[in-house]
Amino acid sequence: MAAPRIHLLIIDPQHDFCDLPGASLPVTGASADLERLSTLIAQRGADLAAIHVTLDSHQVIDIAHPGWWQDAAGQAPAPFTVISSAEVSEGRWRARDPAQQAHSSAYVQALEQRQRYQLVIWPEHCLLGSWGHSVYQPLQTTLQDWARQYQQPVHYQLKGLNPGTEHYSALQAEVPDPRDPHTQAPSAWLAQLTSADEIWIAGEALSHCVASTVRDLVALCGPAIASKLVLLRDCTSPVAGFAALGDEFITTLTQQGMRLKSSTDLI
Repeated sequence: MAAPRIHLLIIDPQHDFCDLPGASLPVTGASADLERLSTLIAQRGADLAAIHVTLDSHQVIDIAHPGWWQDAAGQAPAPFTVISSAEVSEGRWRARDPAQQAHSSAYVQALEQRQRYQLVIWPEHCLLGSWGHSVYQPLQTTLQDWARQYQQPVHYQLKGLNPGTEHYSALQAEVPDPRDPHTQAPSAWLAQLTSADEIWIAGEALSHCVASTVRDLVALCGPAIASKLVLLRDCTSPVAGFAALGDEFITTLTQQGMRLKSSTDLI
């Protein structure tokens, strides 16, 4: 009997999400999560048919960054400000670029209609070309060692390149832009993932990008794929203050068939 085809999906294992000096949006426990993941890859690399790494990728001016918005006094919102469609309609917050005002108002309304997340203004993070955008160095070393040893490329998937929409999920934007294929479901990559017998999932942050990516994977590929999913529970952590979102995600997906394991269970 052939060995199962195992794909490892690592979501946003970037310096800006690690609890390190200089990280702009640190997730408590992330560095330790990725150290454990590195150990798993080193120990079980021969059993991995593919490794996929998603990278949150932003410009300075982004709809979820402070520089996009201003109040009546011209002040940008502080990080972690929540902006509602009512506040935009009332003029409490406006796009700093007047040409983006109509889009910004329609975007926040569409986001609320989807009822997944409100618009949260995050610190500038994972800026293209920055240290914060790059993969946590110990894990990157392990990934490069794996590629050399097994003569396999690591598949990198960038998300968040469109500054006019959020992109928590690696599979589609929160509000897809019909003019931009980067915000829509990537059919070729989905086909790669669905070809796996098991998909091990790790990365940051459990409450946001991990949860959104896995939910979209099930929504786009059908409920049967949930039974292929294995969440590495000791290789992912939630954003501080959002643990309930992570718990809700785990409850919902395990009911659909996703399994929970620790990396130590697989070594």
